[in-house]
Amino acid sequence: MRRQRSYCLLALSAAVLVVNTLQEVAAKDLRHVTEPKIPPACESLKGSGSDETAVIQKALNSCGKGKTVHLASGTFISGPLTIPSGVGLWIDNEVVLKATSNAKLFDNGKNLCGTVSTQYNGCNPLITMKNVDGSGIYGKGTIDGQGGVKLTAKTESWWDLAHEAQVKNQYQNNPTLVDIESSREIILYQVKIINAPNYHVIVGNTNGFTAWGVTINTPPSARNTDGIDPGGSQNITINECSITTGDDNIAIKAHFAPTRHISVTNCHFGPGHGMSIGSDIDQGVSDLTVENLVQQNSLNGLQIKSDRSRGGLVTNVVYSNVCMRNVTNPIVLNTQYSKTATGNHIPEYKGIVFKDIEVKTAGKFTFDGFSDAKPIEATLNNVIIAKGSTWVTEHAKINGKYVVGSGNKKC
Repeated sequence: MRRQRSYCLLALSAAVLVVNTLQEVAAKDLRHVTEPKIPPACESLKGSGSDETAVIQKALNSCGKGKTVHLASGTFISGPLTIPSGVGLWIDNEVVLKATSNAKLFDNGKNLCGTVSTQYNGCNPLITMKNVDGSGIYGKGTIDGQGGVKLTAKTESWWDLAHEAQVKNQYQNNPTLVDIESSREIILYQVKIINAPNYHVIVGNTNGFTAWGVTINTPPSARNTDGIDPGGSQNITINECSITTGDDNIAIKAHFAPTRHISVTNCHFGPGHGMSIGSDIDQGVSDLTVENLVQQNSLNGLQIKSDRSRGGLVTNVVYSNVCMRNVTNPIVLNTQYSKTATGNHIPEYKGIVFKDIEVKTAGKFTFDGFSDAKPIEATLNNVIIAKGSTWVTEHAKINGKYVVGSGNKKC
């Protein structure tokens, strides 16, 4: 009888292992993603350092599918651009595409762009890809949002407006740099995106998005400058990316539709608010793998944040092989992001796995569930934290334990 019981226990353990393995396999981009290649050019342009919006847009409009408009040399200044379906923009090495400092050129008809107001969304993005298939931005050049440059005929920069909006508890009407909406198989490859006036990259309602080898670099003091924000999208790969910014390094949201099947791999995050999920997640986030991440000198590390006004189910999330140093809040699972929120969109975090995590410096770890009826459900597997850290849990069911000590990871 004892032998039979041992066999049963072994079988149960094996079954649990298989289930966990299957979950981790499912918690990824379902596509087989390989390193992109830059498509051939349909036309090459040389920058003069002046406003060349019309020249670039004309070239994009006339370019054939499967090809790119090649910004081959120099500096280009531009207002809003739209990339057509199947067409790419190739920004070559040492080339700079600068967003114009003339806020009027970004205005979307509300006469709000470049102002602080009780209203928002007054600006068109610098680059838009909407309802397109197979478009992208390629090359080792730079997109510079000029967030710290004084606006034309004004004494303030985009970042000054953001600070003013924070003080007044209003909205800054600043443009996003890259906006991808309702599209398929979009690629950002190798490009450097800096000094964003607002968000760097928004990905909404899109199936198939790859950011490979992308660098995002905006000062930590620049408010509301999220790095990459996928929302209502699926099949997303963010690989070998370096992100430093003034808000979330990555913020995965789900306000209009569920967001699922996401891979964030082999990335390095500098200052920022972390590898975040939330805060708008009422349609649900699932099937996310964050693997081989180094994060340094940031406010937050691995963060899930929401509240009862915009919460939903976050499940099947695996954080694996993560190293953090000088991170104030290495792990934050917060269901009361706004203490004054009201509503019935209750956040639920289930199936959250932390595996092979090492935190080199002391920080605060928070697992703050909504209630005993809706607790956070998380698993710890080889989690090593630094001496002097604090660990706070409320309404949480945590399997496994952490270890105080020092491991072998480098970060």
